[in-house]
Amino acid sequence: MEAVPPSPIIWPNGGELTNEWVHGLMSSFEWSSWNLPPSQLPSLMPVNVFDSLVLTASKILHKERNCVHIDDLDSESNVVVVGDIHGQLHDLLFLLKDTGFPCQNRCYVFNGDYVDRGAWGLETFLVLLSWKVLMPDRVYLLRGNHESKYCTSMYGFEKEVLTKYGDKGKHVYRKCLGCFEGLPLASIISGRVYTAHGGLFRSPILPKRTRGKKNRRVVLLEPEPSSLKLGTLDELMQARRSVLDPPWEGSNLIPGDVLWSDPSMSPGLSPNEQRGIGLLWGPDCTEEFLKKYELKLIIRSHEGPDAREKRSGLGGMDQGYTIDHTVESGKLITIFSAPDYPQFQATEDRYKNKGAYIILQAPDFSDPQFHSFEAVKPRPKAHPYYDFENVIDSDDEMDKSALDTNDEQPNH
Repeated sequence: MEAVPPSPIIWPNGGELTNEWVHGLMSSFEWSSWNLPPSQLPSLMPVNVFDSLVLTASKILHKERNCVHIDDLDSESNVVVVGDIHGQLHDLLFLLKDTGFPCQNRCYVFNGDYVDRGAWGLETFLVLLSWKVLMPDRVYLLRGNHESKYCTSMYGFEKEVLTKYGDKGKHVYRKCLGCFEGLPLASIISGRVYTAHGGLFRSPILPKRTRGKKNRRVVLLEPEPSSLKLGTLDELMQARRSVLDPPWEGSNLIPGDVLWSDPSMSPGLSPNEQRGIGLLWGPDCTEEFLKKYELKLIIRSHEGPDAREKRSGLGGMDQGYTIDHTVESGKLITIFSAPDYPQFQATEDRYKNKGAYIILQAPDFSDPQFHSFEAVKPRPKAHPYYDFENVIDSDDEMDKSALDTNDEQPNH
């Protein structure tokens, strides 16, 4: 990268972003990753510009429904589905250039996990927000389990933001958390493809009130695993997504299921004991969901090479994708878009996985084309923002004591 520093980014008069502005933002962030210490980022991206971008994006995101329907597609359109990115800015920039930037006939669906672990989570998230503001009906940003207070305090994003923005860091972090709450949970593409970060979800147990006029109490009974049943799209639409950390207990379980669940080769629905939140669902559940809604594909993310090496019966993530269930009505696919993941690895032997993205083309958008790619090398030198040698690898065994589901919600 050239050593000539770019000018500080300025929010455009009237707040109308242009292609030139978004490309300038990407170039500036790439330059700063090579040439500036992290604490100098505000000299390039002033707090007032950050505020304007996040506020504008948040207003768009909060108006979207829990499950966005992407139907405004024609015979020339294609849809790119992207999995976990985890702060690997340079791999995101490569992916956008390799695939082609968002435009009227190229729509993007990002399946969450933009931040944590990698060293450029903030820049990654801001690039994606800028594309969302520029092309709100061609770029869709779904929420991942890492877009939460719990994960970002454990896996580096909070410390990254505080390091980069110093005395304004808490303000910047709080604004990011508020934006995370606005991210939709799922998408349905052309009525054929369901995408979400983790995947499927249960039908919620509604609270029952005890009889008697005085001292009415709300009683929630924990269901037996055998009584779990798949949730409906109507129930997904009614879930309350505006939570800092999706709860693992109570009546609002759908957000946690959608963000944290994993497929299994064993039939049925069961609690996801390894993660401590969400579900495991079998091929029979995939078939039931696809058939009920006349879908052909479920595309989810959430599992990198570290998670997959612990899962029996499911494929590894060395190519950046796996086809996990093939059933009568269609397929369940896992897509992971962070190559050579994680950026900071405690063991000498790296996974050296490829990242991947999926292209869905007209007319019915249900025949996935897989594109694997290698990590951009070399990466700029960077320090980790979390204790990568001691933190658990794959988000399993959630430390519920670190979660406070009664947290005050940030102001939007």
